[in-house]
Amino acid sequence: MIQRQIGVYIQKIINKFPIISITGPRQSGKTTLARTLFPKYTYFNLENPDERMEVQEDILGFLNHYAKSGIIIDEAQNVPTLFSFLQAFVDKSNNMGKIILSGSQNFLLMEKISQTLAGRVGIVNLFPFSLSELRDTKYWKNDVYDFIFKGMYPALYDRDIEPGDYYPGYIQTYIERDVRSLKNIGNLNIFRRFLQLCAGRVGQILNYSSIANDLGIDHKTVKSWISVLEASFIIFLLNPHYENLNKRVIKQSKLYFYDTGLAASLLRIRSKEALYSFNLRGNLFENFIIAEYYKSTLHSGNQPDAFFYRDKTGNEVDLIIDKPPKLIPIEIKSGETIGSDFFKGLIKYQSLSGITPKECFLIYSGNKSGKRKHANILSWNHLEKINSLFLLMAIVFTEICNYHLNA
Repeated sequence: MIQRQIGVYIQKIINKFPIISITGPRQSGKTTLARTLFPKYTYFNLENPDERMEVQEDILGFLNHYAKSGIIIDEAQNVPTLFSFLQAFVDKSNNMGKIILSGSQNFLLMEKISQTLAGRVGIVNLFPFSLSELRDTKYWKNDVYDFIFKGMYPALYDRDIEPGDYYPGYIQTYIERDVRSLKNIGNLNIFRRFLQLCAGRVGQILNYSSIANDLGIDHKTVKSWISVLEASFIIFLLNPHYENLNKRVIKQSKLYFYDTGLAASLLRIRSKEALYSFNLRGNLFENFIIAEYYKSTLHSGNQPDAFFYRDKTGNEVDLIIDKPPKLIPIEIKSGETIGSDFFKGLIKYQSLSGITPKECFLIYSGNKSGKRKHANILSWNHLEKINSLFLLMAIVFTEICNYHLNA
């Protein structure tokens, strides 16, 4: 059993809310996490017709009987009337953390929570595995492209499923169930093509009109479908950082997938080796690094204060972590050998912002961390340390480098 990082945060807030809701993408391990953290709680899956009927017949009696000792209600959105009863029940009770809600159709679940349970629910988002969660397990491989190709969904590791056997079914289930529950999409084949076009734009500026033209649909429809992908935790959008230098920067967002294995499948990449010569290899590596930061931050109960910088002449920094009073500019390069051109964006950003080289970082696919004239170098292999950077900056980084160099 792989320990999930978010479990620490859930234990921290369990006594502060009467209800905890665990959301996240389909098959990210929500049910397993809930049952592992709360083994003594009674488990109900409302996808099961018998259990759903038992709850529907007497919701108040169900809550009175089970809530004192703890219940996990999976696929709770399948009984919409449950949420009104939950509101009245928890308002009369002083019990904290005795009701755990989960569901694979996140938009419907969150819609019910926001309508009736606002302020009563501690909401946590569980995503596929992160590198830090896999590091000390038998699944660890010292090859970033293995992780990029395979992705990080638990079933790929727990059940030893090949990506080529897993993702087509995942995509089909997502389209047939989640998408239809969110939007009245008449032509699912066009939506499937839309997913593929999004995968082909990872790490790129999101251009709604370009996607609309390629599909032969309205750009407003594309915006609506992008919102569907966001709501179901398939993609996230990275916004530009323009608090400073705002006259020079573009204002469109960049598109990333939470899981590169899913993106690779949509791009019809059939093997890890095919990644090496793939024209979007750098984009997928960048996607992987930024998604790792997102997952690790969210699993710690924090919001990822992440942006990118790009001006209208093409000067760019892939990731800006904005933790006042510090900005941490991070360039991401897929090469294993560091070249002088890797620092071009950081050097330009330093000249514009006044940030010094010791406050800048370059993440690459090699295995050695260290220092260079224009930035600190951080290996993908040491990526879990990135959340420490804004705490102690160069001091922490020096300790990281010394630890790994001496290990």
